[in-house]
Amino acid sequence: MIIHGGAPLRGSVELSGSKNATLPIMMASALTDEPVTIRNVPRLRDVNTAIELLGGLGVAARWLGEHELELNAHTLSGHEAPYDLVKTMRASFVVLGPLLARAGRARVSTPGGCAIGARPVGLHIAGVRALGARVQLRHGYVEAHAARLAGARIWLDNPSVGATENILMAATLARGRTVIENAAREPEVADLARMLAAMGARISGAGTHVIEIEGVERLHGADHTVIPDRIEAGSLMTAAAATGGEIVISGAPVNDLEAVIVKLREAGVEIETVAGGLRIARPGRLRPIELRTLPYPGFPTDLQAQMMAMLTLADGASVITETIFENRFMHAQELMRMGADIVMKGATAVVRGPSRLSGAPVMATDLRASMGLIVAGLAAENTTSVSRVYHLDRGYEALDRKLAALGASIERAADE
Repeated sequence: MIIHGGAPLRGSVELSGSKNATLPIMMASALTDEPVTIRNVPRLRDVNTAIELLGGLGVAARWLGEHELELNAHTLSGHEAPYDLVKTMRASFVVLGPLLARAGRARVSTPGGCAIGARPVGLHIAGVRALGARVQLRHGYVEAHAARLAGARIWLDNPSVGATENILMAATLARGRTVIENAAREPEVADLARMLAAMGARISGAGTHVIEIEGVERLHGADHTVIPDRIEAGSLMTAAAATGGEIVISGAPVNDLEAVIVKLREAGVEIETVAGGLRIARPGRLRPIELRTLPYPGFPTDLQAQMMAMLTLADGASVITETIFENRFMHAQELMRMGADIVMKGATAVVRGPSRLSGAPVMATDLRASMGLIVAGLAAENTTSVSRVYHLDRGYEALDRKLAALGASIERAADE
């Protein structure tokens, strides 16, 4: 991605559907033999990977429109999620719960490590074991069997989103009542629960730390619209602030962005609700802040890289503490190549500003890091080239077109 920086973003932009909500909702289609229709589906690499994974299980996929997808798992002909797909998209692992509940068996590759940390799957395995599954780890795969799962009381050692989603989906067809304590509260988990409820599941408490599921004999088809992507919204908000622009994000999920709005206002960004969305402007200089990533409703780790890029321009030292993933400062080295002053010690980064960012060739190490580098490139002098933007295409739909419509000078170029 080639960016000629220095132009303030101005105009209005529409959000895509949430990537992090769409993927588990797609996996939920394996829980029923009837078709499900999912609307507001973003056209992303990860969605294509999920279609490929589900196709290998016998789930037919059909696009009904640009953002409308029908999935039909009438006959589940497979029960394996292979390594070559799970390693490219860790969210594939949440197919474990649906397969186990519907087919009584699953063989899912362990994801292994990735650029931003290990993210182990022990909580997922403990959860389905508590529901009565027999689980073995063999040759890099989780192999699970259960004639019929049974409800249980499950305590999560940390509020893992993936583990909550896996257990939630498995429990919908389990015999009896399941209670998930210390469950993840993310809006994407609540959206999955709404989809499952539309399919006939009996769920209460989604969006709180205690979710209760009363198992049913079968689930049926449903029609569900995915929530807007709060991470895309936050990314665009930081980009507008970094460039000193003014944009309106239509359809922004204001309630899901409270921690982000608080921190951006603290940094001197003007944010107000307008008809149908949020207006973001930066009228003056950015102020330094302290920031700690936390599970929802705290500040999301998926926006830490973008905030770091923006805070390189603030008048003073900002302190960022990353509590979710152990390796999520890899973008800092690339920002320093552009002139940022960042000192890292363990899980904390001190960002001293204001830096005069200058364009440079930089490399994306993961999905959100790539967006952080784009934010920096939009605010920098001269030209920035961000390589390995296949990471970006995993989670942002047509980002270059959206930014160009807001006045950014940005284009794709073939790899040399």
